Amino acid sequence: MKLIVQKFGGSSVANPERIKRAARRIGRYKKEGYSPVVVVSALGDTTDELLKLAGRITKKPSRRELDMLLSTGEQISTALLAMALHERGFDAISFTGAQVGIVTDSAYTRARILNVSPHRILEELKNGKIVIVAGFQGVNVRQEITTLGRGGSDLTAVALAKALQAGSCEIYTDVEGIFTTDPRIAKDARKLKRLSYEEMLELASSGAQVMQARSIEVAGKFGIPVHVRSSFSNGEGTWIVKEDKRMEEVWIRGVSLNKDEAKLTLGGVPNRPGMAAVIFRVLADHGINVDMIIQNIGRTRTDVSFTVSKSDCDAAMNALKGAARRIGFTHISQDADIAKVSVVGVGMRSHAGVAAAMFEALGKNRINIEMISTSEIKISCVVKKKDGEKAVRILHEEFQLGKKQPVRERVK
Repeated sequence: MKLIVQKFGGSSVANPERIKRAARRIGRYKKEGYSPVVVVSALGDTTDELLKLAGRITKKPSRRELDMLLSTGEQISTALLAMALHERGFDAISFTGAQVGIVTDSAYTRARILNVSPHRILEELKNGKIVIVAGFQGVNVRQEITTLGRGGSDLTAVALAKALQAGSCEIYTDVEGIFTTDPRIAKDARKLKRLSYEEMLELASSGAQVMQARSIEVAGKFGIPVHVRSSFSNGEGTWIVKEDKRMEEVWIRGVSLNKDEAKLTLGGVPNRPGMAAVIFRVLADHGINVDMIIQNIGRTRTDVSFTVSKSDCDAAMNALKGAARRIGFTHISQDADIAKVSVVGVGMRSHAGVAAAMFEALGKNRINIEMISTSEIKISCVVKKKDGEKAVRILHEEFQLGKKQPVRERVK
């Protein structure tokens, strides 16, 4: 059985014509002897519209009820795609995440997959059917519907590829692949033929919105080749694969921008051992993920700044205010007027001078850096939001990533 997993994003099934286009593509694979398992996102902006609808009812919807609501979007698109395939003469069947054995924990709106039991899928494939699965959703051990967080259909697809031992996982979207940066920001952005799992993970977690970061973690852990390509053309896209030696020759592979973070600062925190642990334990207990952290050292008091997702900002403020007596800070502030700019590349491991070149380029253009964080293959800077896109263009040019520029392989 030539099994392939294909995921179609919301833009790829945004209306009846695009659903029919997806059906034609899937049908071609079936005629070529493949057994397609298709994962589908909600139509277009359906998820956002459902969130707005919930917002008209209450400002603080129950996370459980949100999952009940949001999961309906994918169920609509799976049924419509099955109908489109039936219309073309193919035997297809649609399922929810629960029906194909996707079991998660109970972290509503951001659940993690615990297990996939693909017996139902394999049974239908043996009967010659095309199987269509609602992405973004699963069910916990109490049989309650859960969702996997923004972009969760990517995770559904990769998890199914692992469970079914598929040769690869195709991610269809409205772009031709992964680019050196957002083409809407830098017009000379170049499509990349190959990226390592690590590079894609860093780009996804630092703002690139083509794929969900958690899906890349799973793909990398189990060595599942992922092909990101356009649903509107037949051209090859970008392959996300295991790192090879050739990837180290290029010191920077891409520049990303994230405008969806806010910075919180706790002022006057007692400067004694264990205070950082108290602060971040409070946030962890409320399910709030922290990205960048910086601490200013003082003799008796210190300031601690960190970034969180904007959607978690109010919850973080309330959690910390509730623990004010235990932490002992004198004041707290937030700043949503920031952007995070990152450069990523596995070649940074073997090439010195990347940080210096990045900071010099921003400094020459009078862009102030508020926070810095690094990993082996990534450097991120927080700047003012108004400078975010300008910073991306500057760094894209500095590291010669454009179409007409030679790829820079070493620091001069």
